[in-house]
Amino acid sequence: MQIAFRTHDLGVKGLDNAIAKCGECGISAVQLVAYKFMDEIKYAPDALNESNTFAIGSALKQAEIKVPLIGAYFNPVHSDKEKVAKCKAVFKEYLKYSENLGCNIVGSETGSFNDDKWTYHPLNRTEEALQTVIATFKELAAYAKSVGAFVGMEGAAGHVCYDVKTLKRAVDEINADNIKIIFDIYNYLDADNYKEYLNILDEGLKTFADKIVVFHIKDCVFEDGKLKQVAPSKGMFDFDKILGRIKAYDKNAYLVLEGTSGDDILPCIKFINEVWERV
Repeated sequence: MQIAFRTHDLGVKGLDNAIAKCGECGISAVQLVAYKFMDEIKYAPDALNESNTFAIGSALKQAEIKVPLIGAYFNPVHSDKEKVAKCKAVFKEYLKYSENLGCNIVGSETGSFNDDKWTYHPLNRTEEALQTVIATFKELAAYAKSVGAFVGMEGAAGHVCYDVKTLKRAVDEINADNIKIIFDIYNYLDADNYKEYLNILDEGLKTFADKIVVFHIKDCVFEDGKLKQVAPSKGMFDFDKILGRIKAYDKNAYLVLEGTSGDDILPCIKFINEVWERV
């Protein structure tokens, strides 16, 4: 097992500072989201090239920091079709240069008709929405295959692929052997099903077999009728059961502590390591 953090959760800007922060905290893996912590890398076409991607990947490799996932998240059902086209172009650039960056998997969620809010909208659960997502990721998977890369898909309750079954249907209809899964239990939860989080995890592990490449690890509390994300160990999740199931699935799993930052980083690393050792 390896614990990882998103580069922009480290609380620093710039590649050198991120590498230094990893060294201070004993972090040996990151989910790389270049445009969110490197001011010189914009989320725009032509922001990446052979030179800057090679420099990023080489620096991380020299620091012995692994990259299990490259984030290039975008909303495939956004109402601004020009924006969607631009985002697809950016995603393809990340696929093109993924090997330089140190990882051949580029991921995204499946989006929402609430555009930049990325929250629940009734249209998300329509056949039209699902077919748009399927067509988009089929195109990305075909391009990824041409450059020897993989596409990661992540479901979420407020998005088009709102549960395990819907994401499975999308993956089946895309029908590409280079589609992988980013699994986040918290993402699938809402006020109606949050007590079923272990069943949802079991369903995901069974459904996606060996396709899961990264687990996003979070915790949560239920307050005022809503779920609120908190750092691991500070909420309601039974991590002995969660990590026990993940360990049985893959003892070499990458656990990305998505959203864990600041003073929570070191205690959460300690907590996850302790639980993993005993389960």
